[in-house]
Amino acid sequence: MKTIAVIGSTGSIGRKVLDIVRKHPEKFRVGVLAARQNAELLLKQVKEFKPRLVCLFEKERLRGCEASFRKEGCRVAAGAEGLVEASAWPQADQVIFSLVGAVGLAPIFRAIQAGKNVAIANKEPLVMAGELLIEEARKRNVQVLPIDSEHSGLWQCLEGRRMETVQKLVLTSSGGPFRGRKSFSGVTVKEALRHPKWRMGPKITIDSATLMNKGLEVIEASNLFSLDVDRIEVLIHPEAVVHALVEFVDGSHLAQMAITDMRIPIQYAMSFPERLNHIYPSLDLVKVKTLHFEKPDHRRFPCLALGYEAKRRGGTMPAVLNGANETAVAAFLEGKISFLGISRTLERVMHSHRVKARPSLADILEADRWSRETATQSL
Repeated sequence: MKTIAVIGSTGSIGRKVLDIVRKHPEKFRVGVLAARQNAELLLKQVKEFKPRLVCLFEKERLRGCEASFRKEGCRVAAGAEGLVEASAWPQADQVIFSLVGAVGLAPIFRAIQAGKNVAIANKEPLVMAGELLIEEARKRNVQVLPIDSEHSGLWQCLEGRRMETVQKLVLTSSGGPFRGRKSFSGVTVKEALRHPKWRMGPKITIDSATLMNKGLEVIEASNLFSLDVDRIEVLIHPEAVVHALVEFVDGSHLAQMAITDMRIPIQYAMSFPERLNHIYPSLDLVKVKTLHFEKPDHRRFPCLALGYEAKRRGGTMPAVLNGANETAVAAFLEGKISFLGISRTLERVMHSHRVKARPSLADILEADRWSRETATQSL
């Protein structure tokens, strides 16, 4: 039985992780639960799964409920230091990270340094500091497993194969809610949050609407698989059946296909190297009938191009892109800037940044801080 720590247990991914635990109680035991702010749901999860340690990132949310957590027999931690403690809990065999944003970066580093295998759903740490994370994982001989459906697809296609046989990697995108839209003037928050295929949190849903999610995923894939960014392609695939493809040097292609259910890549990362019996509907290609692919328009979706640019420039620039994007998306959701204002903010911040090559973790965190401050000032 594998003991897991779930960092971000009350979010969309975290809830699906716990659903898999419910379906396979003979395979998984929950040792740690950590969340950002949803104390009410976290307490319900604690009562059901009986972890040894529980953490709430926003300390003020503990007021009035800390005694309830302790009554369930678990140690209570809070804040950034609490997340680090939860991520490095000695008894965990695997730590699953699904906190949205850059807040998970330091805890992931600490988990790897503690010799823990990690599975990562939140792409921001792999964007900001992916090269450092992968290097540290190699030193410690621990696994960094992707939960993103596209990166899980690439991983499954590449498993057991030599990277020198790879010509390019292909990430697919449904195209988001604005695939066929010509003008983005007057786009509302409600429209941008209406994703045609996936139900996700607001930040990643907006990233899907701007295609910034693919820009970030290109950086993530380059870091995860140590491949030059210009050998990673994005294709629009509205059926969202093919999640990733790998083209090999002999012209052969391998594709990973599945229904649009995040529990499939989550379960594979949790059970690896095993494959557990699936409990979800099977993909019916007869019902799908046709598969369509098209190239994305970088002029209509400049955020995708900015992802490539950030990785080409390297160093601290991916962290700057990520921090500025989080700030700009939050501003759009709050009605402070327009939809088009997101990419314009990112361009201004990136243009004003002086890249530091081969940055340390401290350099990356400082670049993140600088980018958020600069983006806020430029709104």
